[in-house]
Amino acid sequence: MANHNLTSAKKAKNDEFYTQYPDIQKEIGAYLMYNPDTFRGKVVYCNCDDPFESNFFKYFVLNFKRLGLKKLITTSYKPSPVANTEVQLTIDAFNGEKLQEKTVEKGRPKVTANKFIISEVSDYDEDGQFNLEDIAQQLKANKNNEWAPLEGDGDFRSEECIELLKQADIVVTNPPFSLFREYVAQLVEHGKKFLIIGNLNAITYKEIFPLVKGNKLWLGNGFHAGNAYFSVPKENVRDFASGVYDESTGLVKFRNVNWFTNLDHARRHQPLQLMTMADNLKFNKKMKNKTAYDRYDNYDALEVPFTDAIPSDYDGVMGVPISFLGKYSPDQFEIIGATESEGRGFSNGLWNEKSKISQPLVERERERERERESSSASTSVSSSSIRIPGHDKYDRPYISGKRLYFRLLIRRKK
Repeated sequence: MANHNLTSAKKAKNDEFYTQYPDIQKEIGAYLMYNPDTFRGKVVYCNCDDPFESNFFKYFVLNFKRLGLKKLITTSYKPSPVANTEVQLTIDAFNGEKLQEKTVEKGRPKVTANKFIISEVSDYDEDGQFNLEDIAQQLKANKNNEWAPLEGDGDFRSEECIELLKQADIVVTNPPFSLFREYVAQLVEHGKKFLIIGNLNAITYKEIFPLVKGNKLWLGNGFHAGNAYFSVPKENVRDFASGVYDESTGLVKFRNVNWFTNLDHARRHQPLQLMTMADNLKFNKKMKNKTAYDRYDNYDALEVPFTDAIPSDYDGVMGVPISFLGKYSPDQFEIIGATESEGRGFSNGLWNEKSKISQPLVERERERERERESSSASTSVSSSSIRIPGHDKYDRPYISGKRLYFRLLIRRKK
């Protein structure tokens, strides 16, 4: 148990990337444009956010009335290495000193995980403006709000945090990337609406892809120009790749991060403007030197290497990059599967059994599989179990023997 806890602590420490206020504001604004009542009368829970530091807490508490929230619940994990270095709500406010709304270097002694439950906000000091200082004073007076330490460490899987989760309508936060599978599974189990941040490659997880395919989870509005910037605790700065960490700002930049949600927004219903197959081959610069679209060696599908090269006049199955999800409209396309990786059962019957390609690893090199043994095994294929007898595992798509990246398998709706 001790080793497990140590490993978990190390993972949690490396997962500390703190979301910028403008990114939260922009993302939530997209849902409000589609439906101004998205959050009205709802209980919002931020269960991976120290109330003393979180920009999620700051956004929701300062926009409590405008959003029409019923309640805001925020819990933190113990300990937080960025105490009083990211956002502004300092312990001094609860000791009668003026709340500071700027970055401060002096840390507070943080030995417990905290929870804030906000049920009412107002201009408490009657100075003509509403800000974090009013919230601090209300919490200090316990005026229809609650600030208290948690009994445990604030892990979202703990019983007390699950009890708080049960009270929530919508969960909004940036959960630990290494625990993304468990985190989403918990939200689905409890039937919660959510808006969370995760690695785009999570789409390929066997626990996540079925939710994408079933339109139970999709990408949010997204970060500006596809770039997500996060702050990291100084003690957690490590050797990032060139161009990732900016020492002057203390921010890291990731391009493979996105918002995941089951809240509707307008961009989901904006159809792609497409050209015919002939026009793509003639005018699309990305299809230069192509005289025809390729088909996979091992999947009954057409390869479409770029989202803007999807032909408007093709009704069959197409393989597209993961980035397609950023422009996916369920009104225009259906996701019927995905190419295989580690035999997860994503391809939904589209694997071409005659290809005899499964590409096992042999001394770190992928080799073509031997001839499949003839057998009387059933040729029926299900989405949950589609392994071919004699093959170690399915693989990504191939074209003329060249291995490609993971592809979503889609079809245009008629």
